[in-house]
Amino acid sequence: MRKVPRVRGGRFSFRRILVWFLYAVLAYYGFIVVALAGLRLIDPPFTGVHVQRRVQSWFKKGKYQKRYTFVPLERISSNFQWAVIAAEDGHFYQHHGFDWEQIRVAVEDGMEDKRIRGASTISQQLVKNLFFTTSGSAIRKGLEFTITPLAELILGKKRILELYLNVIEWGPGVFGAEAAAQYHYHTTAARIGREQGARLAAILPSPLRRVPARMDRYSAIILTRMGQLGR
Repeated sequence: MRKVPRVRGGRFSFRRILVWFLYAVLAYYGFIVVALAGLRLIDPPFTGVHVQRRVQSWFKKGKYQKRYTFVPLERISSNFQWAVIAAEDGHFYQHHGFDWEQIRVAVEDGMEDKRIRGASTISQQLVKNLFFTTSGSAIRKGLEFTITPLAELILGKKRILELYLNVIEWGPGVFGAEAAAQYHYHTTAARIGREQGARLAAILPSPLRRVPARMDRYSAIILTRMGQLGR
């Protein structure tokens, strides 16, 4: 009697799954590259965090109003720009996406007090805002880590800063420097002074709970950092 050959279905299935997984990864990063290339010229109509806040509003009482006006970097005062850089990423123009010194300090501080403080650069935060949400999952952080070098390479520093200042959150439904200036100070981003810029930058770590008027201590620290940066 002839023996029926045994089909190695397990290995075949695993290989097929692996191949499809690799295709999915390539397709995902291909999409990211195309999206970043498009963002060199096109201002984003919305971001991942914009969508997140809209969905969250469906489950909360009260009316949700989105304020978002994209303006060129030239229409955001240099005081405002440098206040944000001083607050969020003092080495923005020196690193290539990651501030390894700040990461080292954050890890060492975490070993002492049992928790890791944030050390994300402006480039990393832009990637998070564009493609993800504020969720702190390990998967999101891992993807963000791999996309950040692509953003640096494709967009460049000026466009990264322009996008970041225009899409980040500055209050409930308030996105971008122009909307922040109008919402908090009834003026334009072009007219924000040093102290106003420092106070606005001071609320970025927690824009849904902080208001500029109460940021006396932290805004003073930011003004000192601006001086150290030559601003």
